[in-house]
Amino acid sequence: MFAVQTVFDCAQTDNAGHNSLIHSLNMRRYSIIIPVYNRPDELEELLACLAVQTFRDFEVVVVEDGSKVKADEVVRSFESKLDIKYFFKENGGQGFARNHGFERALGDYFILLDSDALIEPDYLSIVDDRLNTDYVDLYGGPDTDHPSFSPIQKAISYSMTSVFTTGGIRGKKTNMGGTFHPRSFNMGLSRKVWEKTGGFLTSRMGEDILFSIAAMRLGFRSALIPEAFIYHKRRTQFGAFFRQLKFFGRARINIARYYPDELKLVHTFPLLFTLGVCSIPFWYFIFEPFFYLGLIGLATYVALLFIDAFRKTNSAEVAFLSVGAAFVQLFGYGTGFLQEGWKRLWENKSHRETGAAIEYPS
Repeated sequence: MFAVQTVFDCAQTDNAGHNSLIHSLNMRRYSIIIPVYNRPDELEELLACLAVQTFRDFEVVVVEDGSKVKADEVVRSFESKLDIKYFFKENGGQGFARNHGFERALGDYFILLDSDALIEPDYLSIVDDRLNTDYVDLYGGPDTDHPSFSPIQKAISYSMTSVFTTGGIRGKKTNMGGTFHPRSFNMGLSRKVWEKTGGFLTSRMGEDILFSIAAMRLGFRSALIPEAFIYHKRRTQFGAFFRQLKFFGRARINIARYYPDELKLVHTFPLLFTLGVCSIPFWYFIFEPFFYLGLIGLATYVALLFIDAFRKTNSAEVAFLSVGAAFVQLFGYGTGFLQEGWKRLWENKSHRETGAAIEYPS
């Protein structure tokens, strides 16, 4: 349903952006690299968005990462609309799939998009204009929800971007989590960055943050381009969302295996929140005043979440679901952080997890 609406909306703005069809002054060519795993329908919607971009000097590189449900027919259906290439490889994870794309891309500047992303027709024009005005070798863009998304998807999007959860440290130029690190669901990098870093060091478990850290420590400048946002579909059920966030919590510990100084106090908040909420019933038997203080604090937090979500979404249903999504996010991340942190305490301190043998949660 969205793909049809996207094409219609983009077609309306195509004439207005006609001047953007002219190549950039320095003739920069982009390679858009999309790893895909068992998601041909979502890929089709993203390719529909790319087909109506006002800026046209780009190629699309689709890397099928060992999917059982292949997207080759979807790619073939866009060959008349896009300069597109399709490659199939054995499953190894999205980080190594992107490396596979880097090696086969012909562009001067690479853009990484997840297959569950949707973009506006002027996305590439915005990126190109920014790079012509203030060039950086590495950029990231924020994510948001689209009006066509389900209430649960909108609630999850709110939770992942809210200041009342750790989502509030994503998509910000500076934040409590330290320097802004572009994420691979919406990331751009120059060919030089790839050549100097050698690509993604790990396949899963925080691979995009590790890549950004490595690039920045080599001296490459990074920036957030707020206008270059994507619509990010994310999960459609709370169970899948919990499993994903648990994986993210584990990934934060894995990042600390490579760069211990990147583990900040704010990253422990989901674990502290989880332990704090779970401890409230026990305080009734240990020290009753703390029990009531805990209930008041929890009720205040829930009220703030609901009010803020309602203010931003103008929907009581989405606001109610957003409260649940925030708890799922914090509990999921917190338990993953605890699980991997406990493992880290006892393992060989030279161990580095690449994630290649770890299944990404579906």
